[in-house]
Amino acid sequence: MKSFIKYTLASLLALILFTVITTIIALVSMAGMMASDGMTASVKDNTILRINLGGTLEEQTQDDPFSSLMSGNEETVAGLQTLAEAIQKAKDNEHVKGIYLENATLSGTPATIAELRQTLVDFKKSGKFIVSYSDTYSQSGYYICSVADKIMLNPEGMVDWHGLASEPMFFKDAMAKLGVKMQVFKVGTFKSAVEPFINSEMSDANREQVTSFLSGIWNNMLKDVKASRKIDSEKLNALADEYVALHPAQYMVENRLVDTLTYLDGVKAYLKAKMDVDEDESLRFISPKEMANAEIPGYKEQDDKVAVYYAVGDIVQTSGSMSPLGGSGPQIVGEKVIDDLRALREDKDVKAVVLRVNSGGGSAYASEQIWREVELLKAEKPVVVSMGGMAASGGYYISSGANKIIAEPTTLTGSIGIFGMFPDASELITQKVGIKFDVVKTNALSDMGTMSRPMNAEEGQLMQGMIERGYETFTGRVAMGRKMKIEDVKAIAEGRVWTGEQAKELGLVDQLGDLEAAIKVAAKLAKVEKYNRVNYPEPEPWYQTLLSDKKSGYMEAEMRNMLGEYYTTFSLIRTIGTQDRIQARIPFDLNIK
Repeated sequence: MKSFIKYTLASLLALILFTVITTIIALVSMAGMMASDGMTASVKDNTILRINLGGTLEEQTQDDPFSSLMSGNEETVAGLQTLAEAIQKAKDNEHVKGIYLENATLSGTPATIAELRQTLVDFKKSGKFIVSYSDTYSQSGYYICSVADKIMLNPEGMVDWHGLASEPMFFKDAMAKLGVKMQVFKVGTFKSAVEPFINSEMSDANREQVTSFLSGIWNNMLKDVKASRKIDSEKLNALADEYVALHPAQYMVENRLVDTLTYLDGVKAYLKAKMDVDEDESLRFISPKEMANAEIPGYKEQDDKVAVYYAVGDIVQTSGSMSPLGGSGPQIVGEKVIDDLRALREDKDVKAVVLRVNSGGGSAYASEQIWREVELLKAEKPVVVSMGGMAASGGYYISSGANKIIAEPTTLTGSIGIFGMFPDASELITQKVGIKFDVVKTNALSDMGTMSRPMNAEEGQLMQGMIERGYETFTGRVAMGRKMKIEDVKAIAEGRVWTGEQAKELGLVDQLGDLEAAIKVAAKLAKVEKYNRVNYPEPEPWYQTLLSDKKSGYMEAEMRNMLGEYYTTFSLIRTIGTQDRIQARIPFDLNIK
């Protein structure tokens, strides 16, 4: 017994000491990271900007230390904003000699990927080198790395080049087995967001629009890779048909997809020779975050500013509203965006605003409120919209009133339409579960929305009327903002999704270009030549994220990994009852792969 108590006390003491020591180390690390946040860095001579192309490319870098600690992965994938700033500074900094791209397994929306690639194309105008190496190139990763002067592949590696496909999931039959039906009200032949709940396959109209935008995206990818690698589009299509990822690595060299096969030590040797560094010396690398924070020689703070406001994610009414797919992703919170845009309107130093939109839409009501604030802002100073990966449905709604709209060729936009979805679980509750209801009411529709029955004909007619009024408002906003006739807007609306390239031809977009192009247009409209760019809203500091309730993002990520392709379905069914029932959004899951 004495031995048991002795060993128990010793174990308890060891646990307490371990906890104290690890807490002290964590606090010291946190203090160091907090002290380093926002610090500018100086760039030493003979430096290479090293970019990790792993993970998913988002608009902005989201530091999530809690997830990193739990998963053991310390590296955070830089967002497009950080990468673009880093590449631009590397282009102009004489101490940076080139860029090294590694781990090219990146995924993301086609337009976001294309914008990063275009930034690298612009970098090459400096005459500096770009070298890439990866064990595996995802299709998006290869598309980006195709700009490199030299593409290296592991001798046992692969290049995934297979074309594009969209394979939406349909829930109607599965929900029927549970005794749940979706009551849908919509306007627009192409408003396909509701199809998974009322169909068992794609409608002809939806198949037509998906074929159209997939072809547009793929043709742009073929054109860009052809220009960089000097491979005909016919040959690139033939290689995609063969699913070259399943071929030997040497096959990639023979077909000019890559330049050489080597291991990592060979890559380092090549870079050392390129940098004229002795074999026993180390290469000097700089990360995108460090490069983005680097000092700019001769930089001078200007009084005039062009503000870039990031509107990214699902559009919701209030903070704490759940997105249709659940999770802890970014949101465009109507009440916050309105306050922020009002502050920019009242800031005399801000001469123009670029609204950077990357959203598939969401709440129709919140979209209307943001539209109104954009109108008020436009009355005071120029507003230019820069469309990212998506600016569709509600995302287009909030963009439509801007002075100018600029999109990437592969941006998914349009989808001008509105729908409402109301789950009817009365069969599940009353028949399968056995719960019974009774009702006493004072008026004919007092119990509208009850769980005990589906909507009746009169209630359905009222809901459809509400949706149609919302559609008239939406198309009217677009007609006013784009200076088009309402009948012309309706001819290209109907909920149809267009690429940025198609939208320009239709008059929904003014020109094709990236965020930098939009900033230049905004400055020109404001008639300012010397200005500073300022980003809003500021990304949440990592330590605030650590202390907030967003720690649940780790559990969400684990659930995503566990459920795989079924995660979207699970999350949607889990949260559908808590959503704003009137939605202006593209399909919940575009499922482009």
